[in-house]
Amino acid sequence: MRTRRFADDPLPLLLEAYGRFGPIFTLRLFHSNVVFMLGPEANHYITVSHASNFLWRESHFRDLIGLMGDGLLTIDGEFHRRSRLIMLPAFHREHILASVDTIIEETTAALDGLAPGETVDLYAWTRHLALRVAMRALFGLDPDGPQARAIDAAGLFEEALSFYATDYFLRVLRGPRTPWARLQQAAGRLDTLIYSEISRRRSTGERGRDILSLLLDASDEDGSTLSDLQIREEVMTLMFAGHDTTTSTVSFMFYELAHNPHIADRLVAEQDAIFPQSLPTATQLASGELRELELVLDETLRKYPPAWVGPRRSIQSFEFAGHTVPGRAFVNYCSWASHHLPDVFEDPEEFRPERFLPEARAELPKGAYVPFGGGSRTCIGMRFGQLEVRAIATLILSRFSLSLPEDFKLSIRQMPTISPKEGLPMRISPRATAAQGLSAGSPSLTARR
Repeated sequence: MRTRRFADDPLPLLLEAYGRFGPIFTLRLFHSNVVFMLGPEANHYITVSHASNFLWRESHFRDLIGLMGDGLLTIDGEFHRRSRLIMLPAFHREHILASVDTIIEETTAALDGLAPGETVDLYAWTRHLALRVAMRALFGLDPDGPQARAIDAAGLFEEALSFYATDYFLRVLRGPRTPWARLQQAAGRLDTLIYSEISRRRSTGERGRDILSLLLDASDEDGSTLSDLQIREEVMTLMFAGHDTTTSTVSFMFYELAHNPHIADRLVAEQDAIFPQSLPTATQLASGELRELELVLDETLRKYPPAWVGPRRSIQSFEFAGHTVPGRAFVNYCSWASHHLPDVFEDPEEFRPERFLPEARAELPKGAYVPFGGGSRTCIGMRFGQLEVRAIATLILSRFSLSLPEDFKLSIRQMPTISPKEGLPMRISPRATAAQGLSAGSPSLTARR
């Protein structure tokens, strides 16, 4: 019963247990005991101060290895440290900014296919868009080109990810015709495309501005480079993380804006003030110049952190909050639950971007806000993902206003990232100008700084 409840709707269960037992407790889930540690101190303990005592690879999320192999998400220890050092230059600011043209081009084309009066599933629309961006910016592959179309790379990736949309109990099955077998088949066909492209690039010396090109030439301080297998694992990991998290964040952001139109009005007013007649530049999107949008993005990631749970397994026994946890225990921190603790965030169910005004943010305890993890396992693609969300949201707001059907009720799917379980139907209307939407009684948040 508890396992089913956790699989269907874990947030209330975790918050209820926190209220009864405090920041550390054990739940019996499926066939094993799982320790949960919630709150700022717990997050910091697992991700920073005592991170070396926890392994990701032996956690309950280890089935992700079946798709992504030994990428940054799934490895630990020295291997993780060296791999991250090799990859970091590919995510320097100038390389990330170089992706803006691709993001804007793909988003503009996707928006051209929408028209006022229609209803669109924003989640599905953004998922398709973000996958195209990931294929181009990360892999340097034209989604409409002969290589991608020959094996339907986008379709195969979606087929692989569908494993995580199946029932919790079906995901533990192995053997023919199981969801796991379908994931393996899709991953194998994607491997054919990825390895052929790696081989072609190595033999011809061809390089582009995509992440794959940078990884082919990347090395650490000792001159170590990535093998073909390592490049495959990192590309697959980045495609997974780089499109799934963006999709969820854009969707939840517009869900909240639809419920808080006065906040959407402020975003429109900000756009009209900063770039009234043009598209935003890469620098504007990356610099934090769009302050209202930054606050909305931060609050969206608080309420809906895509990587909602941090699964680990302890190496040695440890003590936390007066309790001893044995070695080899399954231990999870949960950013989603931690971000909803009323003793950390007042009225946590309310969407309040002003929580992240500089003076308010400075008062947050260390470890209170961890939408991208923490310490050495902080998401390496965090800045790319944030940039992509800013660009997509800005371009949507520059063209349209989005609203929800009155009878729509949000339900959330948890695996592998949180997302709208039934999609997100949104009605498209012509964009209102700032003068039409922003009333004198709704001052901007940044104006109150």
